[in-house]
Amino acid sequence: MASPRGVAIVIGAGPAGLTAAHELLTRTRLRPIVVEAAPCVGGLSRTVVHNGNRMDIGGHRFFSKSDRVMQWWLERLPLDAAAPESARIAYHGQARDVSPRPDARPAAGSTDVMLLRPRRSRIYYRRRFFDYPLSLGLDTLRKLGPWQTARILASYARAVLRPIRPERTLEDFFINRFGRELYATFFRSYTEKVWGVPCDRISAAWGAQRVKGLSIRKALLHVLRRAAGRAGASAAKNGETSLIEQFLYPRLGPGQMWEKVAAQVRDRGGEIHLNQRVIGVHRDGPRVTAVEAVAPSSGERRRYAGDVFFSTMPIQDLFRALDPPPPADVLAVSDGLVYRDFITVGLLVDRLRLSEDGTPGALIRDNWIYIQEPDVRLGRLQVFNNWSPHLVADPGRVWLGLEYFCNEGDELWRLSDVEMIALAADELCRIGILEPNRVRDAVVVREPKTYPAYFGTYDRFDVIRAFADSLENLLLIGRNGMHRYNNQDHSMLTAMTAVDNLVAGRADKSNIWDVNTEVDYHEERRP
Repeated sequence: MASPRGVAIVIGAGPAGLTAAHELLTRTRLRPIVVEAAPCVGGLSRTVVHNGNRMDIGGHRFFSKSDRVMQWWLERLPLDAAAPESARIAYHGQARDVSPRPDARPAAGSTDVMLLRPRRSRIYYRRRFFDYPLSLGLDTLRKLGPWQTARILASYARAVLRPIRPERTLEDFFINRFGRELYATFFRSYTEKVWGVPCDRISAAWGAQRVKGLSIRKALLHVLRRAAGRAGASAAKNGETSLIEQFLYPRLGPGQMWEKVAAQVRDRGGEIHLNQRVIGVHRDGPRVTAVEAVAPSSGERRRYAGDVFFSTMPIQDLFRALDPPPPADVLAVSDGLVYRDFITVGLLVDRLRLSEDGTPGALIRDNWIYIQEPDVRLGRLQVFNNWSPHLVADPGRVWLGLEYFCNEGDELWRLSDVEMIALAADELCRIGILEPNRVRDAVVVREPKTYPAYFGTYDRFDVIRAFADSLENLLLIGRNGMHRYNNQDHSMLTAMTAVDNLVAGRADKSNIWDVNTEVDYHEERRP
């Protein structure tokens, strides 16, 4: 069936919105007009540049279970010519070839490329490193000590014999899978640091969405096999390996991908309007007719009429902008949705107090470090040098991203940049990662509505979905657009699926909502 002609209005120029615009131009007769509130494209996947140093907000590993997404990325930014001729990424028990065809290989020295980067994340707890994702290997048990190890195993045995039923909260979810002791040690404080509420106030749906397939039983069996000297043969037989050992990454950060896509959208006749915050979404019965946007600096308003509408803006903001408004019960559920906000502090430092394997001056190899220490507010630490060396202007220094989770308007959010930088540097010194007086430059980036939360009125989300699906020509896509804790590739897939539906003439939107409901999740490791 031929796709409709006309104009498609796309709210938001992040991964979902730009993917939708690009797919529309290549597969339909709809001309996209992208309306973006920020002064740049990329959304959460943009690259922030400060004095020549580049920041990745939240960290974006470019890998996906979806071959469609992997191919789409590599068509925009092929693998660097310096990578091996046969480059493969091993994940989900398979090795995927990511090397370009000989005729598509970029020229030596090209900057519009993907790098092949090693993956390493660890947990920092009790001023020591633990594997991430958490394993119960001999090194972990040795660091925990015999007494705590015994308590963890006994607690896990109790959880197996007497699981919590029904499983309503995230705390129930964690205890049933790991036991109360391991939950209290490695999951509770960090999760509550991220979300700002106790785990017994978060739906078990969060665990089902983000912590899938982890198994203490398999981890313990693996430890026993290692002790018996049979692990090597068993692992070879069953393909037990880390699912993500390497990942693709744009040379100049994730924003490079979306700047490239935006340029292609414009070259093919699409429009992208920046600094345009949508304040009105006008509809006539079950059809949206236009959106109204305002330029924050001048207050000038513009109206964008269209035939099809894609929205990646937060559902709460979208529903407040609808004219006429939704029924009162629908609006009440929308207004009750909760978001968690995010602050990144970039610190340029001479060196770290920590070093790799105790070698003086050797930079640790981690991309991300999960800070489990309860005496600091810091949640995660990025080492940008290890994402791409081209993110750092001076390769002799270390460029860090300290990630804090907060609520817009709370005490942490209201700290001045100077106060926030001082807090970040002090906390790194306090937990033994940084020496005093080593900071040479710093910047603070605040990002509202970063994490759609699975509490508040989320348990009534079906009311929102039913109303949104009743608007015939409105397609909700992306992380905030669907209030779904999606990764970048999942957000892209929602856009691709929405365009698939237009091409096929499919009115039912359930397949868009089905994206990222699979059992596996790509941050897992096999034990």
